[in-house]
Amino acid sequence: MEIVIQEIPAADTAPSAEPARVRKPEWLKARVPGGENYSRLKTMIDDRKLHTVCEEARCPNMGECWNSGTATFMILGDTCTRSCGFCNVKTGKMHVVDEDEPRRVGEAVALMNLRHAVITSVNRDELFDGGAHIFANTIREIRQRLPQCRVEVLIPDFMGSEEALNVVLNAQPDVLNHNIETVPRLYRTVRPQAHYHRTLELLERAKQRGFTTKTGLMVGLGERPEEVLDVMADLRAVECDIFTIGQYLQPTKNHLPVDRYVHPDEFAMYRTKGMAMGFKHVQSSPLTRSSYHAEQHV
Repeated sequence: MEIVIQEIPAADTAPSAEPARVRKPEWLKARVPGGENYSRLKTMIDDRKLHTVCEEARCPNMGECWNSGTATFMILGDTCTRSCGFCNVKTGKMHVVDEDEPRRVGEAVALMNLRHAVITSVNRDELFDGGAHIFANTIREIRQRLPQCRVEVLIPDFMGSEEALNVVLNAQPDVLNHNIETVPRLYRTVRPQAHYHRTLELLERAKQRGFTTKTGLMVGLGERPEEVLDVMADLRAVECDIFTIGQYLQPTKNHLPVDRYVHPDEFAMYRTKGMAMGFKHVQSSPLTRSSYHAEQHV
C-alpha cells in the first residue's frame, strides 16, 4: 500500500507560538485512569513518597499501564533544572537529593513483582554527577530484591559527562535509553539546553560498551517526514537498537503547540522504514511513549 505523507511547508523556523488550534482526532482518545490495580499502585507510590513520569508528564497511557501493574518511576525529585518546551515536569528550586529513594523504589518494584522496570529522572545539572549515582543505586536495589526483573533506565545527558554515564553503565542496566526527542532544526525551541550530537554521542558510548540502546522521538512539533528519516539514519549510524516514535500532545497552554496530528499510516511508514534500516525494534504509533510496552521492546 502506498503511504501518502502530509506535505509540510519547508521552513527554517520553529513552530509558531500561536497557530490555529488543531482538533484532536479520534485515534488519540485514551481512557480516563481508574480501576482496582490503578488505585492500588497509586496508593503504593504515594505511601513511599515516590514519583512517576506517568503522572508528571500526564501520559495518555497511564490508565492502561497502571492497570496492568507497571509504571515508570521518576527519581531525583519532581523538579527539573531544564525548561524544555514540550515537558510538563516543573522547573524550579532544586531539592536535596534523597539518598534513600533507591531503596524505596526497589521495595516498590519487588512488591509489584515486575518483570521489567523503567527508571527515569528529571535533569539535575547542578549535581556533580547529574544524579548518576542515584540511578546506579536504584538498579542495585532492584537487583537485590528482584533479581529476575529487567531494568531499563531512561537517563538525562549528564551534560555530556562520560564519567557519569559510566557510573550508570557499571551498575549493568538491561537497556540504556536516552531520548533524542526531535529533529536538529527544532532543538533550540524544543529542548534548548540539550544538544543533538551530544545525545548521539551518549548512545554511541553505551553501544561501544556492549549495552542495548534505545531512544525516542516526538512528531507533530513542526518537523518534516524527511527530517525524521534523517534522524533515524543518524541513530542507526551509532547502532541504536530500539526506536520509539509517538505524537506530541500539548500538556498545557504554556507549552509548545501541536503543529499537526500525524496519521497512523505515517507512523506505520516510520516503522517499516526503521526495521529496514536495521533497528531491532520500532514502536511507532500516535500514543507511543518511551516506556509504553517497554517489556515487549526487549
